[in-house]
Amino acid sequence: MFRSMRRFRQELSSKDTVRILESGSHGVLAVLSDGGYPYAVPLSYVYADGKLYFHCAVQGHKLDALQRNSKASFCVVTRDAVVPERITSIYESAIAFGQAKVVKDDAEKRSALRYLAQKYSASNLKKTEAEIDSGLDRVCVVALEIEHLTGKASMDIINAV
Repeated sequence: MFRSMRRFRQELSSKDTVRILESGSHGVLAVLSDGGYPYAVPLSYVYADGKLYFHCAVQGHKLDALQRNSKASFCVVTRDAVVPERITSIYESAIAFGQAKVVKDDAEKRSALRYLAQKYSASNLKKTEAEIDSGLDRVCVVALEIEHLTGKASMDIINAV
């Protein structure tokens, strides 16, 4: 169902691919939108328990799209340096494919929000815990259950290892 990487020498190990997901600051979620058009939106996220979690409003474009079709992909780029004199770039990235579903279970929802708080606001956990408590019903959490995951890096990175 999923394609093999054409430039297989640039494919990263599962461990390195997961490292990219764990260390990235943001990613881009791609879903099938209105009229069959793709919709790609940058998001803050966290990788935890083998899933990608992100939060959003309880209504909106991405949720409408996911309600129609839960299949999605999520791309994270952790390194990207353009090298103009060599007409290339040095990069590493990961792409996850899977089913994205709204988290209905309050315990999982709380846990995902805590993971996000730990990642983005570790120095302010008391305040974020209070926000989670007061706003749990006003926020939506989506989990992307990964079915296929690939990582890729430029040959400069591959050869440096």
